[in-house]
Amino acid sequence: MQRADILVELNKHGILPTAQRIEIAGILLEKPQHLSADQVIDRLRLSGSGVSKATVYNTLNLFCERGLVSECLVDPERRFYDSTTEPHHHFYNLDTGELTDIPHQNIQISGLPDLPEDFYLDGVEVVIKGRGRAPRDLT
Repeated sequence: MQRADILVELNKHGILPTAQRIEIAGILLEKPQHLSADQVIDRLRLSGSGVSKATVYNTLNLFCERGLVSECLVDPERRFYDSTTEPHHHFYNLDTGELTDIPHQNIQISGLPDLPEDFYLDGVEVVIKGRGRAPRDLT
């Protein structure tokens, strides 16, 4: 994504474009992907950036609050920042740590409980967790 495109996206989401935010957005919006904060930091370091860890976390939180990226929690210790913000679901490979998109229309959900009167449904996200199968012993 070009700098001009990044500026348009930041502006569209009401985010003041600082140099650090532009760098972080450039990594996240490069392509549809799921990155952890540590992966963003690693890519910044590889590019020679000096953006601090605290700035990365604060920026990721801001991007989520403003809808530029969405957050996907796969367990209490692992969260990813997803450049695809349209409704969809995920498959999480416990062996590799890879998160893969599942199109929204590929999962049907029924039987949701009634919500309290003062709540409305904002969305439902399914994360399917799995591992590779152990090879069979053929001896």
